[in-house]
Amino acid sequence: MPTQPTHHRILYSCYAYTSREGEQFIAEHVFGFVFSGSQVMYVGDKTYPYQAGDFRFFRKNQLCKFVKQPPAGGEFMSLSIRLDKNTLQRISQELDLHPDAPYVGEAIVTLEPDELLTSFVESLKPYLKADKNIDPVLTELKVREAVMLLLKTNPQLKNVLFDFAEPGKIDLEAFMNKNYKYSVDISRFAYLTGRSLATFKRDFEKIYHTSPNRWLQQKRLDDAHYLIKEKGWRSSDVYMEVGFKDLSHFSFAFKKAFGVAPSRV
Repeated sequence: MPTQPTHHRILYSCYAYTSREGEQFIAEHVFGFVFSGSQVMYVGDKTYPYQAGDFRFFRKNQLCKFVKQPPAGGEFMSLSIRLDKNTLQRISQELDLHPDAPYVGEAIVTLEPDELLTSFVESLKPYLKADKNIDPVLTELKVREAVMLLLKTNPQLKNVLFDFAEPGKIDLEAFMNKNYKYSVDISRFAYLTGRSLATFKRDFEKIYHTSPNRWLQQKRLDDAHYLIKEKGWRSSDVYMEVGFKDLSHFSFAFKKAFGVAPSRV
């Protein structure tokens, strides 16, 4: 069964019989729960493993890779609630809630299970497998309820939930060396490092003495060459791992760079 949207802010994910992996950009804060199966999330150089029964909070503006594993003979099932900016801004104004310090927590926070969180997830179960989307008014109430429960159970999240500033300027070289395997547009890298696209390109060339696209391709190809030659990976397994979206494009670029097809290394 594929992922089923109950509404654009509440997502029920169900995947059966085989593991699934991929990557995504977490654009807005997310409250999540794993019903069954297991999931491993990779953000930068950190690994976050989760099992059935785990509650999570995902901080916005994160690049992550994931692996979802159903239980033997069963289905991987999870719930995600997107805590959209508009709702958070309304709550901030209505309740006069604002950050009082910079957020210094993890990119993904494991939440301690309690009766409030468990009851909240149980209240959503009747809607998750319904054929129709949840009514927008009810969705709004449920998103607000999720926010208030997070504040009740994890007060320190106030400093990230109600911080509406754009990403600040960070160390470009350190960020790229940690995140180059994500197959996202250059404009996304620019945004996440706190730069306009033009400034990102200019700063990038000062550091690496080449363009972002050329550096990314060569860096990914070098990784692929190592994995194929030294680790015995197949090209069909390696191309997505290093950040290519398409196998044929990867094979063409690899042969052009190294003079031999990846299958002949």
